[in-house]
Parts: sequence; C-alpha cells; structure tokens
Amino acid sequence: MRTIEIFDTTLRDGEQSPGVNLSSSEKLEIALQLERLGVNRIEAGFAAASPGDLQSIQEIARRVKNSTIVSLSRSVQNDIDKAWEALRGAQSACLHVFIATSPIHRKYKLNMTKEQVIEHAVAAVKYGKKHFDMVEFSCEDGSRTEIPYLIEVVQAVVDAGARIVNIPDTVGYTTPAEYGNIFRELTNNVHGIENVKLSCHCHNDLGMAVANTLAAVEAGATQVEGTINGIGERAGNAAIEEVALALDTRSDFYQAKTILKLEEIARTSKLVSRLTGMFVPGNKAVVGANAFAHESGIHQDGVLKEATTYEIIRPERVGFKSNKLVLGKLSGRHAFKDKLTELGYQLEQEELNEAFTRFKDLCDKKKDVSDEDIVALVDSKITNIPEMFELENVQLAYGNNSVPTASVRVRTAGGEVREEAACGNGSVDSIYKAIDRVTDEEVILDDYKIVSVTHGKDALGEVYVRLTQGEYTVQGRGVSTDVLEASARAYLRAINKLIVRRGDAVEVTV
Repeated sequence: MRTIEIFDTTLRDGEQSPGVNLSSSEKLEIALQLERLGVNRIEAGFAAASPGDLQSIQEIARRVKNSTIVSLSRSVQNDIDKAWEALRGAQSACLHVFIATSPIHRKYKLNMTKEQVIEHAVAAVKYGKKHFDMVEFSCEDGSRTEIPYLIEVVQAVVDAGARIVNIPDTVGYTTPAEYGNIFRELTNNVHGIENVKLSCHCHNDLGMAVANTLAAVEAGATQVEGTINGIGERAGNAAIEEVALALDTRSDFYQAKTILKLEEIARTSKLVSRLTGMFVPGNKAVVGANAFAHESGIHQDGVLKEATTYEIIRPERVGFKSNKLVLGKLSGRHAFKDKLTELGYQLEQEELNEAFTRFKDLCDKKKDVSDEDIVALVDSKITNIPEMFELENVQLAYGNNSVPTASVRVRTAGGEVREEAACGNGSVDSIYKAIDRVTDEEVILDDYKIVSVTHGKDALGEVYVRLTQGEYTVQGRGVSTDVLEASARAYLRAINKLIVRRGDAVEVTV
C-alpha cells in the first residue's frame, strides 16, 4: 500500500481566503496543531510577501520539528533569498517555487514565450538548490497547460534538480478524468520522474477539488496539497480531512494511506475555524456538525442495530467524542493543567496562571465547563498582537422604547485611561461607535457573527468581526458568557490588529 504525503497550505493558500488575516501567534498555533496531526509538509507562508510573513515563517521553522516547513517563492532570486532567510533555522526546510505555464498566463500575465518560461523555471530551481536540499516546483495553471509543453517543462525542472513537481488546478477548471490523465502522461513521458514526488493541488471552483485530488492519487500522485476545512481563495482548496478519510475508508480501492493521526482532525478543524472566523457548514463532510447526525427514523433504527448500516466513518475515528464535564469551580490548578495537556496545549507558567484565573472566573458564571469552553477560553487569549487598547469596562443602557447608549472605558498601551459614550440603532452598534470614538479609528464593519461554544443558556458566546480601513482588512474575535462583552472585545482586538499590521502584501495564486 502506497503512502501519500500531505502538504498543508492552510497558512498560505488558506490565509488568502477573503477576510482572513492571521497573526503570527495564530499561525504558530495552527502550525503546531498541524504537526500534531502528522502533516508531512507545512507551507507556512510566502516570505517575500511582507516582513510579517517572513517573521511568522521564521518562528514556525524554529518551533516545529516533526514536519518540513515550506515557503512559497516566485521564480525570482529575491523571493528565493527571502525564503532562505525565513527557513534557514528549520530542522527540515523546502523551497516551493512556481511559474505559470498555461497559454493564457504566458500571454496575458507573464508576456513570455514558452522558451522564456522554461528558462526562468530552470534558473529558479538551480538557484534554489544552492540553499535547499528539497525544492518543489509548481506549474501554475498546470491543468490548462498543453500536455506536450507541460511534459517539456517538467522534464527541464527535474533535470535541474527539483525533488517535487506539482501540477496545480489553479482555477478549479479540470475534471477528474482530465486531471488523472495529466499525471499518467507525465509518468510515461518524463525521464527520471520515478525519482521525484508528483504532487496535486486542486481548487474547488466547480466543486471537484477532492474528486480531482483522488483522481491524481489513482494516477500516481504521491503528495496531496490542500487545506483544513477546504478554505482558500474563491471557493477554496481540496479539504485535507476529506481526502484523508476517503483514502482511509476506501483503502481497499485506492490502496493508499496517509500517516495522519486522524483522531486529531476534529480539533484541527475547530482550531482553524475559530482562528480564521470561517465557520464550517453543518453539512460539511467529515467535520460538519451534521456529519454523524441521523434524523430519519429508518436511519436511526439502522444505526442503533448496527452503526455501519448508515455510518461509514465512526465519529471517534476523527476525534469527535461526547463532552465530559469533569472540571468545575472546585477543580485545582493541577487538574486544569492536565486538561490543557490533554487538549494539546503547552503553556508557559505565566500563561497557565492567567488561563487558570480566567477559568475560575468562568466557573463563577457557568455551572458546567466543557472541553470546548476551555479551548475557547485559551484560544481567545493566544495572541502576540500588542494591546494598544485594552477593554476595562463596557456599560449599556437599553430599552425597547429608548435609544441604546453605550459607554466604553479602555486603557492604552501607555497607561492612559480613556472613556467615551455613543448612541446607536442597537446595542452592538452603540458599543462599536463608542469604541470608534475612544480609539479615534474610522473603520467599516464588513462582517459580524455570533456562535455559541456549547449548548445551554449559560453557554460561552464567541463573536467574530471583520473590519476594513482603506485597503486593509483585519478580523477579531472575543469570548464571554455575555455576547455584548464578547462583541466589544472582538471589535477592539480587530482594531489593535489594524493599528500594528498596516502594510502592503504580494498577492499570488498557485
């Protein structure tokens, strides 16, 4: 049985999802969870895009030991130099260099001839090999490239020393039969192809990313690229959890497997959803809330008699399990630390003390504290964004026959206390107008969402906001048993991000 390696690009292609803007600490948290999941390669970002991206990749390269860390690069020396600067401290590093190969990209984007494209590709691979033992080359828009020319490009980069060759379906245009055929043609016509890994990278514009990915595996691909929850530009990428479970559940057909720790899938999915603010639809395969729910009486009867009648995947297989309410107001610091370890957290002593204090505060407001509550509590404070403004108090006057009025008090990073009040057409609107005044920032609220972490009247509420100021878009989230307080914290966190993260970024699509 073949082993299919997993190349996760949640932190690069996934972060290119509209409205997603992760902080360095959020990227690190996801990377560490991807390492626990067992991902072979983590594409941590695009080092040449911005100084912030480069620093994030450096930190991930320093902290992650069991996965290869990858940086994307265009086929230009400056990008490759930035990637090396970011990855030189990694225990295992890979350069991912690309150039477009399709006729439409050659003509309208690159303004290059076929020969010029090959020249740039070969030069980039050879230059990359000076720094990196492992170089992956991607033919951007490979699925719309003429197969004879694609064979010529792949032959050239293999001869130049590329160890991985990726054929992206960049715009989600191809079909499973067509995509599989590309890999068969490369296997049959490129000399030395048996010495490199063939990789697939599929987008979901026509809803076929996972199907195309599996077709590539059938045709000989040995590396799968995708994202957690299928996030990414436009309609997203192939969902890694779906591909992994398809290979696991139908190993009889595909005769292939991954080394992923499948029981970590649920936690990884929840973490990515929480940090990106991109909710998982209830009917999403593998990780959706309804993935293992049965409402039909016939289905319920069958499952009670024999689970496999209607469940081809057991919930426990991917890490879903019933909530065990084992912690409460009488729980001690040691039990709390053990629970955090069980949930995958390794906090420094100062962070642990702060988390334990917030846990005790939550116990005073909520009778039963679940694992989900604790995860939300800890994740909501994991950030390296300096708190230019820290919320000290929010107060609201509201009645169905009166104008909602909010007063907000914040403390600046310099210790100054500021307070402002504002009226609005609703409670949240008045809070946000007061925050705009107290921070002296003008922003546009693009998105506002509330979700409950668990069930019940005392459930923690999690609020996500997305703000725009000019060309910059940021997101923030807040957690509290009071959704209005959570709303204020989410908005203020987004403003803090906006203040410290204004800067240009390079856009790429592979």
